[in-house]
Amino acid sequence: MATTYSLHTIHNATEFGFSPADYSRFKFGDEAVAEKFGASLAEGFIQHQLRGNPIRQQLVVVSSPYAFIPTATFAMKNHFVFRLNKWLAGNGYPVVQETKVHRTITYKDDYGELDAEQRINLIGNDHFHIDSAFLLGKTVLFLDDIKITGSHERMIMKMVQAHNLANDIFMLYFAELANKAIHPNIENHLNYYSVKSIVDLNDIIQNDRFFINTRIVKYILNYPFQAFCVFLQNQSAAFVNLLYNMALGNGYHTIDAYTQNLTFIQHYLEEQATCNRDGKHL
Repeated sequence: MATTYSLHTIHNATEFGFSPADYSRFKFGDEAVAEKFGASLAEGFIQHQLRGNPIRQQLVVVSSPYAFIPTATFAMKNHFVFRLNKWLAGNGYPVVQETKVHRTITYKDDYGELDAEQRINLIGNDHFHIDSAFLLGKTVLFLDDIKITGSHERMIMKMVQAHNLANDIFMLYFAELANKAIHPNIENHLNYYSVKSIVDLNDIIQNDRFFINTRIVKYILNYPFQAFCVFLQNQSAAFVNLLYNMALGNGYHTIDAYTQNLTFIQHYLEEQATCNRDGKHL
């Protein structure tokens, strides 16, 4: 059995209990917002679940599943752990351990615009894996940013059953859609609240608190080619290299929809390398 804790519960399609503009920036890599969200989730979890309840087992924190590129939740997880560790250490408990849920499939579909059935059909063929031996005798905290239909949670619990995990489990969310009369695509309303076009990414990427994640990589690679080219040429060489390396690491070079933009990045980096070599030679 798993215990669910959500810091915010959404009952109204226009009132969320948190800033939708902040949430959107968080989803596209603003680590300053991830810090705020992670610390507040830790505070809520401490107050409502840990304070007054003796901790008898080692706590293990697990971020949302990913292959190579972390999700936005990973940045939030870091700051959740930082705040939780301060409380644990201050009260004489062992600090948390971490592990990862591995996933096998990546897809280009925008999950946030799908309904419940489409979501489970999309991820139903994915396979999640976790090191069950490492978790033996520990309490596991599965962390995610938002719960909309519960399809990801069902996949996590399917993994739990497949691995015969007998652990005490918490499912922790920054927010949860509690009003099921609201269409699940409310998630896309939140995701894109501050990002209406690729130009809106500049302020996030060029900030010193930028943390790359799957959403921003997929968004850039799937953007219309001409606007993508203009955008890319206004970015730093370090960012373009990071973008390309992350895309390859997640196998995005095997997805046809990303081929044109990825090929442009490859040629762009090769030309930059040639110019740098020629400049040094001169």
